[in-house]
Amino acid sequence: MQAYEIFRRCFFLTLAIYLATVVAQADDEAKDGDEKPATAEEKFNDLVLNVPETWEKQKPSSRLRLGQLGIPAAEGDDEGGELVISSFQGGGGGVDMNIPRWIGEFSPEGRSIKVKTGKAEQGEYALADLNGTHLGTSFNRRKEPLENARMLVVVIHVKDENYFLKLTGPEKSITAAEKAFRASFGGNAEEEMDYEF
Repeated sequence: MQAYEIFRRCFFLTLAIYLATVVAQADDEAKDGDEKPATAEEKFNDLVLNVPETWEKQKPSSRLRLGQLGIPAAEGDDEGGELVISSFQGGGGGVDMNIPRWIGEFSPEGRSIKVKTGKAEQGEYALADLNGTHLGTSFNRRKEPLENARMLVVVIHVKDENYFLKLTGPEKSITAAEKAFRASFGGNAEEEMDYEF
């Protein structure tokens, strides 16, 4: 009987330690999931973005770009992504005018496109989400097409001006950056609706 009592106490003590460990791990994971990356405010004329400090500010490769940021590569990707910020002072068209051009950056085989619309504090926006094999822009075609690519393009209207935010790169890297990208301009995926052409 004494041996049984010792066994019972050891069993329940071991069970209590195990449960305490599981609860502690769950708390740590919840904390990690809630942590937001440190951000830095970047201003492009009237547009303000709050971007992760891990996104590398680069010198724009074209005078048509207001800004350019390098996005870190996700695990498994050989390269990261690129965020380009542009505005054309009343020009450049809107979503309907640019969608055919954006679609043309991808190979027709296997590409997909979704377009949503939403409202941020800075203004209303539309977001186009394209997947497939990226061939490059109409100005600069890739020497080697990028398979399994993704592009998120936002047209946001701020103070009577359209700003274009174009995030392009390998699908894993862009998907990893998607939440921070939306947060940078104040977008909210849960409140977005399908865009009507």
